[in-house]
Amino acid sequence: MDIDWVDGTGVVRLDRGVNAFDSVFVDELHAALDVVEANASARALVTVGASKHYSNGFDLDFLSSLDGPGLSAFMASALRALSRLLTFPVPTVAALNGHAFGIGAMLALAHDRRVMRVDRGWFCLPEIDLGMQFHPFMLALITHRVAGAVAEEAILSGRRYDGTAAVAAGIAHATAPADELVSAAAALAEPLSDKGRDIAVALKQALHAPVLTHLDT
Repeated sequence: MDIDWVDGTGVVRLDRGVNAFDSVFVDELHAALDVVEANASARALVTVGASKHYSNGFDLDFLSSLDGPGLSAFMASALRALSRLLTFPVPTVAALNGHAFGIGAMLALAHDRRVMRVDRGWFCLPEIDLGMQFHPFMLALITHRVAGAVAEEAILSGRRYDGTAAVAAGIAHATAPADELVSAAAALAEPLSDKGRDIAVALKQALHAPVLTHLDT
């Protein structure tokens, strides 16, 4: 993953094809978060995908190749990446350039704010159609970020929300054309920027405690 710096905002470019969650993607995501977190001058973090995908969710073939301990270790690392975003010391914004499915959608929800491309891309939780259960952390994250009736619809119907519908449902904060996504994301981060890192982390930990408590379950 490449990181561009734009006026103090670290723009992490998710660039592994459909950005499916496997061990390489998760390790690279952790490494990118390390870089931004270590930069004392960083004012915000923006993640954005490439082509028509933000993240297509889990790599199901990769998951099926793991044994019990391997699957547990991988899931712990993937969920820890989401928890790091929930408590990140600078504002975080997901710029959804395209499809965000499954844990890719949850990756977006782990950010402080979300902006979706106005003319392309779905936000979708397809687990019901895949016959997959949610880890308690995942379910807590979804219901923490999304209003009750919307969360129920998204989870039980597998509905695909475009940008306009996602804003109306309270899933996303704004839409923008493709060439303005990153600047729109940076603008969403601006009111949260230049705050003390220690107090930001402490308040986020308290604010998101109902989600974080499920991290090791």
